[in-house]
Amino acid sequence: MFESTRPKRRYDGAGRRRQAEATRAKVVTAAARVFLQHGYAGATIPAIAVEAGVALQTVYRAAPGKAGLLAAAVTAAVAGGFERSMTLVEERPAIRAVIDEKDPYRQLALYAHTQPGIWSRVGPLLRVLDVAAASEPDLRRLQQEQDTQRLEGLTRFARLLQQRGALRDGLTPEHAADIIVTLGSHATYDSLVVKSGWTSNQYETWLADTLQRSLLV
Repeated sequence: MFESTRPKRRYDGAGRRRQAEATRAKVVTAAARVFLQHGYAGATIPAIAVEAGVALQTVYRAAPGKAGLLAAAVTAAVAGGFERSMTLVEERPAIRAVIDEKDPYRQLALYAHTQPGIWSRVGPLLRVLDVAAASEPDLRRLQQEQDTQRLEGLTRFARLLQQRGALRDGLTPEHAADIIVTLGSHATYDSLVVKSGWTSNQYETWLADTLQRSLLV
């Protein structure tokens, strides 16, 4: 017998990984829409599959159940998209700009500039998460993990300010991080922008000014 002259197909591992990530991004994005439309209890895996235009098993492979899908949706919203959520926080352009800025006043202004966008994107999903976490232990753990990660990240930021001699006398990085967490919390954004009607620019200006006066020499 003659051997086939058809060239053998090479296994494209990188291409398959890109395709898998693109499919997962589609599922997570669709899940976010379904959670916002129907709430956590009303969202179903079949409904997410229909919204994403994929098979049911594809949704199950994208994340460990509804809790995993909500966690992925929240993470993507914070990062500004699924693709960015797959990178290290410190390597995201807006965060990198804060880290690389040498002027501490400008650093805090750049940090404040990131907050309206983050909270406007993730706020509706956080409300879904708050309701669901009351009865879902996995989601309560997700909230705790998010709080811990945020505090750890802002503590590193505060230590950077201290290393540059910018923190007020007697203010430790840990206490500085507590102040940043509290002033820049979703609850504060919600109170001023969503409930009191402040514009994003008003909130950003207030946050930058208050952080600068609270933290810097």
